[in-house]
This record gives sequence, C-alpha cells and structure tokens, in this order.
Amino acid sequence: MKAIVYYAYGSPDVLKREEIEKPVPGDEEVLLRVCAASVNPLDWHYMRGTPYFLRILTGLRKPKVTRLGLDVSGEVEAVGRNVTQFKPGDQVFGTCSGAFAEYAVTSQSALVMKPDNVTFEQAASVPVAAFTALQGLRDKGQIQPGQKVLMNGAAGGVGTFAVQIAKSMGAEVTGVCSTRNLDMVRSIGADRVIDYSQQDFTKSGQRYDLVFDCIGNHSLWACRRVLNPKGIYIGVGGPSGRWMIGPLARGITARLLSCFVSQKLVMLLAKSSQPDLTILHELMEAGKVIPVIVKRYRLSEVAEAVRYLEGGHAQGKAVIMVEPSGRM
Repeated sequence: MKAIVYYAYGSPDVLKREEIEKPVPGDEEVLLRVCAASVNPLDWHYMRGTPYFLRILTGLRKPKVTRLGLDVSGEVEAVGRNVTQFKPGDQVFGTCSGAFAEYAVTSQSALVMKPDNVTFEQAASVPVAAFTALQGLRDKGQIQPGQKVLMNGAAGGVGTFAVQIAKSMGAEVTGVCSTRNLDMVRSIGADRVIDYSQQDFTKSGQRYDLVFDCIGNHSLWACRRVLNPKGIYIGVGGPSGRWMIGPLARGITARLLSCFVSQKLVMLLAKSSQPDLTILHELMEAGKVIPVIVKRYRLSEVAEAVRYLEGGHAQGKAVIMVEPSGRM
C-alpha cells in the first residue's frame, strides 16, 4: 500500500510517499480503507520535532514512528477478533496513527459511524479540531446559553468548529478574522465579526464572558481587559519560535495569573474521546455543525498540505483525499 513516511525531522521535504506493508489489526483494532484524512498543526510539530521537548516521546535524533496523520474517515476493511462495535463495510470516522495512507489501523474506541449526510472528506476534517473546540468550550469554558463569547481566529480549523459549537450551545458569538474571511465567519453563525486589520478587539471596550483564543497574538494582560470580572480565557494556540518556548511560557503565565485575578485563564490540550465523537456525529447529523473545507490535496501532495498549514493563515480545514493505487 502507499503511505506517507518520514525518517528524519525537518521541513515538508522529508515527507515521502512509499510502498509499505499493509497493516494487520490487533484483537481490539479495526483496519480501515482510508477515504480521507486531514492535516493538523500536530502533524507538522511531529514532522519537525518541535517543540524540542516533544522528542523525549517521539525520538531524540529521529522519529520513532515514521507515519503521520491523525484525523481519518473510511470504510472498515477488517476487524480484530474482540471488536464488537464495527463490521466490514461500515463507514466510520475518528482518529488513528498514520492516517496519510491507503490503509490504517486504530482502536475501535477511536471511531464512530459517519453520519449519512456527511461526506468522507467532511468527516475526516472533524476529530482533532472539533475535539479542541468542544472540550475547550464545554469543559474549560463551561459555556452557558446567552453568554457573550469571542473567538480569536474564527476562520481557522479550530475556530470554524468553535463558532458553530458555541452557537449550538446558545451563545452569542463574535468572531475575529481577516477581511477575506468576514463573510465566511458570518455564514457559519457568528452574530458579529471583527476585522483584525481594522480593529484591535482588546481595545474595543466590549466585555465577554468567554474568550476562546486560537491565535495567541495578544498578551494575556490585553485579553483580560475584554473579560468580564468572572470571565474565562481559553488558549488553544499561539505563536511559536524556533525553540517553541512561547506556548509553554503562556501556559505557565496563565496558570500563575489565575491565582491573583478573579478571571480564569487556562490553556487546553484536547484528548481523543469516543463519547465526544458521538456528540460531534449528532451535531453534524442535525446540521448544527458543517465542516468548512477550503483546500483539498491528494495523498501524493501531503507535503504541500503541511506547508500550507505551516504558513499560519490557513482557512478552515485542509483534507487529504485518498484513492486506491493506480487511480492517483
């Protein structure tokens, strides 16, 4: 089978499409014929081996795991002997290791059925980004109907899900984005949009119950100015230099600052969750969440997809369309 592999850390040039052995599912695993996958910031962090402390887990000098890709959708090809939730032919989506391939294996607990009204491409764009949005708003933000919520980075992969999920929970949403994305952010449900090239939301005088920050381009002190006295700031992204110290420092600062102010400031690292996948299935099935896909690539173009995401101004989600060998 064809798969994207990498044997050294570096730029997208280290990603190669090679013929490798088709995986065999374990007792609790499912073998998928991959139909689509999507690109996340985690992919290029693994590819580059940054932040450098990440290499304690991934390999100090070279990657221990040579496959990339987390978000996946596809058809069940085969199941392990202890798998009870799925059978061959089922159309599913979820998370796995090595999704940038024609076939992949993953635990049955990492998958749910794909809604009939959602394409494989749409389903593959969901897991990591939507986990981040859902868990941030619900668990860290404890969002309530009628609350005023600001999304900084509303047009990105996480932001487009966050806007829709917050609206489904009854919030009043303000989205911050670039000029070119104003109409798109309105179209997915934002009640108000702010063009960051024309207005600095931290100086607007408006106050919010919750700030959901996918960008991290303003200081925590500046973000505090737009929070209500008991407001909550949730950081899910931020700028990163060569050593990737920025996000770490921001997380430490947020925790310390929360000890001395009435507002709550937290950073989030989302986790894969089958119950949350089920919630996302239901939201898509009901039409309350519609994935925003802006870029589509073939398996042979994964390096280009990662390079696009690394540029820092990606809109919505970029998906990888996977077809059987001989048709690409």
